Amino acid sequence: MKKTIISIFIILNLIPSLLKSEEGMWPPVFLGQRISAMQKLGLKLGAEDIYNINNSSLKDAIVQFGGGCTGVLVSETGLLLTNHHCGFGSIQKQSSIEHDYLTHGFWAGSIAEELPNPGLTVTFLIRMEDVSNNVLENVTPAMNEQDRYTVIKKNIDKIEKEAVKSTGFEAKVKPFYYGNQYFLFINEVFKDVRLVGAPPFDIGSFGGDTDNWAWPRHTGDFSVFRIYSSKDNKPAEYSRENVPYIPKKYLSVSLKGVEKGDFTLIFGFPGTTREYLTSYGVDLIAFKENPVKVAFRQKRLDIIEAAMAADRGTRIQYASKRAGIANGWKKMMGESQGIKRLNTLETKHVQEKGFTVWVNADQERVKKYGGLFQTAESTYQRWYPYDLAGIYITEGFQGIELLKFAGGFKDLVKQSAQKDVKEADLVKSAEKLKAATRIFFKDYRQIVDEQVALSILDKISKEMDPSFKPAYFILIEKKQKGDWEEFVNRLYATSVFADSSKILKILLDPRAKTLKKLGNDPAFLMVASATAILDKKVSHEMLECNRVIDSLQRIYIEGLMLYRAGKQLYPDANSTLRIAYGKVDDYSPADAINYRYFTTVKGILQKENPDIYDYIVEPKLKDLIVGREFGQYADKDGTMHVAFTASNHTSGGNSGSPVLDGNGRLIGLNFDRNWEGTMSDLQYDPDECRNIVLDIRYCLFIIDRFAGAQRLIDEMRLVKE
Repeated sequence: MKKTIISIFIILNLIPSLLKSEEGMWPPVFLGQRISAMQKLGLKLGAEDIYNINNSSLKDAIVQFGGGCTGVLVSETGLLLTNHHCGFGSIQKQSSIEHDYLTHGFWAGSIAEELPNPGLTVTFLIRMEDVSNNVLENVTPAMNEQDRYTVIKKNIDKIEKEAVKSTGFEAKVKPFYYGNQYFLFINEVFKDVRLVGAPPFDIGSFGGDTDNWAWPRHTGDFSVFRIYSSKDNKPAEYSRENVPYIPKKYLSVSLKGVEKGDFTLIFGFPGTTREYLTSYGVDLIAFKENPVKVAFRQKRLDIIEAAMAADRGTRIQYASKRAGIANGWKKMMGESQGIKRLNTLETKHVQEKGFTVWVNADQERVKKYGGLFQTAESTYQRWYPYDLAGIYITEGFQGIELLKFAGGFKDLVKQSAQKDVKEADLVKSAEKLKAATRIFFKDYRQIVDEQVALSILDKISKEMDPSFKPAYFILIEKKQKGDWEEFVNRLYATSVFADSSKILKILLDPRAKTLKKLGNDPAFLMVASATAILDKKVSHEMLECNRVIDSLQRIYIEGLMLYRAGKQLYPDANSTLRIAYGKVDDYSPADAINYRYFTTVKGILQKENPDIYDYIVEPKLKDLIVGREFGQYADKDGTMHVAFTASNHTSGGNSGSPVLDGNGRLIGLNFDRNWEGTMSDLQYDPDECRNIVLDIRYCLFIIDRFAGAQRLIDEMRLVKE
């Protein structure tokens, strides 16, 4: 009897995802196996209403926005909603001291006033299909990892090329379950995406990094764009002749609001999750990598934030940079705390013991799956010193803006040193760097970077494993004898990379003799020396370890699939279109604390503090709140809701994802996760993991009553019931 109880305990711990109906990010083609569970929770649609390759469906209203967010179409003329922080970079690039759209917001009064954004794209999924057999053709169990990779890559290249021949589409084959399965994605990419509207920073980023990864939230995190196409409704580069895109599908917008227990469906492009890592992989991320990365980012943030607080121009220049640094910094801290709180390592150990018991019960399984965890443990031990050195280089040396910028000239310097190099080739290479140089100096303050460099170089000197320190760094370290201030002052005073006029002058007349001198610049020597450590000492070892880990994970997942026969595992996120479902819900993070599932504008006034940048309230917004001028966007009790929480499984990349009700109508825009749930990329916990959603009614309220952009409201199809 005891053995039976123990076995049941192991199995229940091994298959937690089977016990959490709302866990998982499911590819659309898996819907047939999930639709019944979704309908039991409140979905009123069928699988083909959500994903259909022959007729328009919900998936045709969803786009990958830029390279790492999601957006949703809400009008028949290509109007698109995403998060403010997703559009942040584009808004910043459009901003200047004279036209500070980042601070004051932007609202195009007409189609003609909508602003183009070079380089910004949106991607529609046309269809996806399982191509595993074709990808794995000629792959044999006896192959080593390199040979396996070579065969698979050749097969993938062939599949991608043939799939889009004469179509104008783009193709990408992606691995699932660590290479146990492969899917082909056919995409349509639009390259003319224009800024239509954005709320002021005090609305779009209200709460700032103080509230980031936290609940309750009162952030109006949205921005408005429009997709443009050629006159035949096809993707086209920017042109004044382009017209608003006519989508196959756009979503109705619900004014009904949400209540606890309501069904929620989220559509988006989540980036990366690693739910099936072994205990050794989780330990590496949560308790070895994260603390080191957090420490480096903390140093940069302290300096940047002080500079931003002291100068308006610096605040505009560094707003996007700070947000990028801080987002990962806070997420990593929460992730590590969550893994510790959930005793994830202990749970993983139990799961691994249960798997081992199953393996050892059959000699054929022993041959294939035996020793997996022992090999994983030894490989991660081998990996860690190189991994740590890589972090000191990427978060350390390359966290200094001057060094990272100088590193971008590596190929040009190398090219200039070649015998018989043609001047025309140098001119072509230099031309590409001109634009990068102008962009760099537009948002660069040397005094800020000097302080960062002093702090970072001192940290590296004191803490980095000497056997991995770059040669040039060691040379300077010996000369400085622990005092880095003199070197930093000299570095920024003498490096041509710190002077926009000098570097542009060189690029305008790129002669081999002149370009060779860049290779002796102290900034270039420092970053090149660090990069050389990556290239010659770190990357190869990490690549070898990674190949072993990938192979182990692939075999492990294959074993888990057999062990959980008949019970489908959801695949880790990999920036492909996914569906997650759940319900509107509150949560209790600690004893005697219970967070309500929604917030209202009352909380904006409660948080208001004109002395704290994150909590400044726009005067007009305050007047609207005090006067209760909410119009048709108020809840049925007259309050104006701002955000709500739900139990959808989300990750990075789900920013801007539409959150839909059971009828497929838009009820909100996903924009964050709660602090207690940041570990969900490694382990999902149904009691604590919540996605944070901007109530679509608050978005409409800001567009209509605050901005007066009635023309945008008129484009949308609003539904009250």
